[in-house]
Amino acid sequence: MNRFKKKEEDEKPMPKAPTSEGVKSVKGVLSGSFLSGSNVVSSLPFIFFLTFLGICYIGNGYNAEKTIRELYRTGNEIKELRSEYITTKSELMYISKQSQVAKATENIGLQELTEPPKKILVADEDKEIKEID
Repeated sequence: MNRFKKKEEDEKPMPKAPTSEGVKSVKGVLSGSFLSGSNVVSSLPFIFFLTFLGICYIGNGYNAEKTIRELYRTGNEIKELRSEYITTKSELMYISKQSQVAKATENIGLQELTEPPKKILVADEDKEIKEID
């Protein structure tokens, strides 16, 4: 048996040439003559449905782009607010230092204590209990 010889079973059929019906339908679409027939009236609901789907598809695309723009805008706003928060927090930490508070209160006459505060103890015997009627 010859290995290089093709069997009849292995041969594939040749593709068919376009028929005259196929050529006529393509010519009809290109020339626009398919719109003048009675087929148009029967296929109007389907054409309207396709038009409606196309409009919905375009509207959905615009809506998606609008949503993406809003997401970017919101993300940028969050970044700005976060940086403002960090700046304000660092300023507050600086202002609330003991040395900064002492400097700020010197203008109104308050001075920092040099002695530690004293604790006042009251003995239990000295306390008076008053009842409220």
